[in-house]
Amino acid sequence: MEFRKIFDTIPEKFDKYRPRYSEKLFSFLKDYAKLGPDKTVLELGPGTGQATDPVLDTGCDYHAIELGEHLYAKMKEKYGDRPNFSIVNDDFITHDFGEQKFDMIYSAATIQWIPEEIAYKKTFELLKPGGVLAMMLTREDYRSNNEALYEKIQKVYDQYFKPEVPYKQGGFGYTKAPDYGYGPVEMREFYGTREMTADEFAAFNGTHCTHLVIPEPYNTKFFEGLRDAVLESGNKIVYKDTYVLFVTKKPEGESV
Repeated sequence: MEFRKIFDTIPEKFDKYRPRYSEKLFSFLKDYAKLGPDKTVLELGPGTGQATDPVLDTGCDYHAIELGEHLYAKMKEKYGDRPNFSIVNDDFITHDFGEQKFDMIYSAATIQWIPEEIAYKKTFELLKPGGVLAMMLTREDYRSNNEALYEKIQKVYDQYFKPEVPYKQGGFGYTKAPDYGYGPVEMREFYGTREMTADEFAAFNGTHCTHLVIPEPYNTKFFEGLRDAVLESGNKIVYKDTYVLFVTKKPEGESV
């Protein structure tokens, strides 16, 4: 199975344990893109809506494209009764959007699954002149808050983290948009914290693509090891999150 499709095997778990994004990030993005009922927006690979509500709540004409059929079904379940919500179950790489054009296209830890050239060229074609491309991701840190716990967890990884499918996904060039016709890229960082119990930590790690392909007998020992490490540290682990936002615009007057 392709890693970009593996999340579709755990829609309920994905919805419960994947982190949401910073309110301050969305406050900045809404101002930057001037989101409101007069704007048409496309979200790439929304998963189960980790970055959907703040944009949908602006009253914009919200559209999404989701590759996974079970994730798509979860999105329909959660948002299908919202009058400004629309979603298709298809692959962005090959989907024909017809004459649709958007004021903003955004991705929350999704665009990196699309080959860089296709991602930038196709989003550029789909945006209206002056339209916004926004790309966000989360950088997680639980080391700086508890070095001893971090070391315990690393020992678990050393012993049992043996995925049967190697991760070969290359890095995505988030600052390379100008190479494809976009204007300058602006990067902003926002911060937050998350606190988890041992069970929550193990469940959250069970939503990472590489962790979903650990075979037995390593799988059980790996997740038990993560759980035990946190239990021994007071049944608490604290994440310091950095929410990174890259924004750029298609120049005014540009058309395809």
